[in-house]
Amino acid sequence: MTGRARQPPRIQDVARLSGVSTATVSRALRGLPRVSEATRRRVQGAVDQLGYVASSEASGLAGGRTESVGVIAPYVSRWYFSSVLEGIDAELRSQGFDLVLYNLGGYQQNRSRVVDRAMLRKRIDALLVMCLTLSETEVAALGELHYPTLVIGGTVPGFRSVGIDDDAAATTAMRHLLDLGHRRIAYIGGANEEGMSFDVPETRRAVYIREIAAEGLRPEPGWLQSGAFTVTGAMAAMQRILAAPVRPTAVFAASDEMAFGAISVLRAHGLTVPGDMSVIGIDDHEMSAAMNLTTVAQDPLAQGRLAAAEVLADVTGTDATARQRADRVGKIVTDSHLVRRGSTGVAHPDQGRGRLA
Repeated sequence: MTGRARQPPRIQDVARLSGVSTATVSRALRGLPRVSEATRRRVQGAVDQLGYVASSEASGLAGGRTESVGVIAPYVSRWYFSSVLEGIDAELRSQGFDLVLYNLGGYQQNRSRVVDRAMLRKRIDALLVMCLTLSETEVAALGELHYPTLVIGGTVPGFRSVGIDDDAAATTAMRHLLDLGHRRIAYIGGANEEGMSFDVPETRRAVYIREIAAEGLRPEPGWLQSGAFTVTGAMAAMQRILAAPVRPTAVFAASDEMAFGAISVLRAHGLTVPGDMSVIGIDDHEMSAAMNLTTVAQDPLAQGRLAAAEVLADVTGTDATARQRADRVGKIVTDSHLVRRGSTGVAHPDQGRGRLA
C-alpha cells in the first residue's frame, strides 16, 4: 500500500484545538505555574484526543519537565561561587535533577549571550542567578520565561533571594574592630568588575563608611581601596594603603581572599598581624583557619542547597502551591557570625608606626 504516512500531531495542533497559544501548551505540559486549572485540563484533553507526544526537548520526562535547573554564575573559579555550586549540585542530584551551568567567566559580553530567551527556553525548569544585579531589560527577559527564579548572594527587585544579611555581616566586622579600640581603619572592597554590577560590595563599603562616621571619624586619604575580590588585587590595594600619609591600625577586607592578600603584603614588609595591624574578613574561607584569620563566617554550600531546594519545591509542588510560591518575593536570610582568631587584637598607642622592611 502506497501513500504518504500520516504526520504525527504537532504542538501547534494542540494549541489550535485547545484554543490557546503554543507557549501556554508548553507551560501546561511542563507543569509550570500561572496556567489555570481549566486551561490545563483543556490542553490535556486536546493532547489525549490528538495522541500528541511532546518531544524530550519540550517536556522532558513524563512529568512534563526537563529535570534540569539552570545556574547563571559570574565566575566558577572563586571559592564562594564554587562552594555555592557544590551545594546546588548536591541538592539537585538528591532529587534527581541536573545542573545546567551558564558561566559568564567574568566577561560582560557573555552576559548578553546567556541572559537571552533563546539560550534558556526549553532547557530548564527553574533558574538560579548568583551575585548579579540584573538590569530592567534582563529582569523583563527572564520574567517572560516564567521560570521559578531565585537570586543567591545578592538581591534583585521582584525575585526571591537567599544569602546573608550583608549589612549585618559588615557591621559585625566593623564593630569588632571598633570594640578593640581601633579608630584608624582602612577598607579593601570590590568594584564593578567588567560590568558585573555586584550589589554586595556596595553594601559592605556603605557599612564601613557609616560605622566610621558614627564614631565621628572619616577615612584618611588612600584608605578606601578596591581589591577586586582577589588575593592579587588585595595585595596591590594593601601596598597603596601602606603608601598613604597616615597608616591605619586595622584593615576590614570585604572577603577572606582579600584579607589573605593584605596579610601577605604586611608580612612581606616585616609587619606583624595583629601586632602592627589587625585584619578581619568576611566568609570563613576554607583556608581562613590555617591563616588564623578573624572573620565573619557564612556557609555558601548551605546557601546553594537551600536555594536549590526552594526552586525545586516550586517545580515539583502542586500547581496551586507552585503558583503561590513562585509569586513570593523577599530574601531568605542565612546565618553569619563572628569567628575570632588571631589576626585581630586590641589597638595600642604605638600601633601603625613600625618601619616598613
